[in-house]
Amino acid sequence: MANPRIRTLTWWRKWAKRDWAIAAVGFTIILFALTLLFDSRNPDLNSTDDLVPLTFLHRAKATGAFCLDGSLPAYHFQKGFGSGSNSWVLHIEGGGWCNSIESCNYRKRTALGSSNYMDQLVQFSGILSRHPSQNPDFYNWNKVKIRYCDGASLAGHPESEFKNGTKLFFRGQLIWEAFTDELLSLGLSNAKQALLSGCSAGGLATLIHCDDFRDHLPKDATVKCLADAGFFLDEPDILGQRTMRAFYHDVVQLQGTAKSLHKNCVGRMEPSKCFFPQEIVKNVRTPLFIVNPAYDFWQIQHILVPDASDPHGYWSRCRLNIQNCNSSQIETLQGFRNSLLKALSELQQNEEVGMFINSCFIHCQTLMAETWHSPRINNKTIAESVGDWYFNRKVLKQIDCPYPCNPTCYNMDFTRGL
Repeated sequence: MANPRIRTLTWWRKWAKRDWAIAAVGFTIILFALTLLFDSRNPDLNSTDDLVPLTFLHRAKATGAFCLDGSLPAYHFQKGFGSGSNSWVLHIEGGGWCNSIESCNYRKRTALGSSNYMDQLVQFSGILSRHPSQNPDFYNWNKVKIRYCDGASLAGHPESEFKNGTKLFFRGQLIWEAFTDELLSLGLSNAKQALLSGCSAGGLATLIHCDDFRDHLPKDATVKCLADAGFFLDEPDILGQRTMRAFYHDVVQLQGTAKSLHKNCVGRMEPSKCFFPQEIVKNVRTPLFIVNPAYDFWQIQHILVPDASDPHGYWSRCRLNIQNCNSSQIETLQGFRNSLLKALSELQQNEEVGMFINSCFIHCQTLMAETWHSPRINNKTIAESVGDWYFNRKVLKQIDCPYPCNPTCYNMDFTRGL
């Protein structure tokens, strides 16, 4: 039985029967709504100064670094000040992937595939906040939100584009390189401190490009990477099917992402397996921090219990609200949690790696003020844990007890409004 003190957030589920690309758009809408909900609880933190304008990456045109639809990539930049003038936080937006011509064609008509649909102004909060009370360790740093518009975690290659009139651009790697060049010209080349972060598919992109980011910065700079809800598991679904592995195989084949993955990995196994974080992190040299809920709602809904694995709807209420799960379903979810901890076991031995693995039914947590400061594990928030790790005050590996032990969680509830 779920702990009655655990707070829940409600939203309606519009995307239950649609493909992965559409589900990704649905998640982006949910994340945006949550940001508005949480920020509304802190009216003193809201002002027009917090709205950061969209900047188009015009230099991308020369290198052909285009979004899926051929539009220019874009980002939001807020200049640092004071002691943070030479320090940088980059955050790569999330939003799933597209694994077929059909899903990529759908995606290119959204903000996840075209800058033509991106919001001109976005609110910076959580790890991107400029308020000391909300973000004491990074508030005055240069901050960049990289918009995600390629559908392959910034890892696609144009060699895989179809030349038969589909008009889709698979340029994720070129986009990453264009962003890097742009930001280096804005002052990143003089950085003394830098943190590359990302949420969901952006968290995966962070892991893929972490060492390249490190290699572009001064050798004496402190450079680290943070993946938020980006540790996707190579686990079978409830019917024993490798749904996520098959999906990643299609993404890798369609967009040619193997060239962006570590050569040691793709040389010894099927490239799509190297798209999973548990393989990527084996070759990352740069210090990492992993923020991940053990009951990640996106992974439960798309890896453990995808729609096709539950034709009779036995899991329908559980996968939308963890408090609706019966004892048998909770046992299955605990097994999924154990798989996450097993996949992280090697990293747990690495002294430079920090972790915050909480027992909440949520997805990304570093971009929203409320989840940046709650939940707590051992009386530590995500914000405090990340700051302690980055500044070497203390390298923490916070592993929460199993659900439903943590009353400080924000748990999503998708059942209201159905």
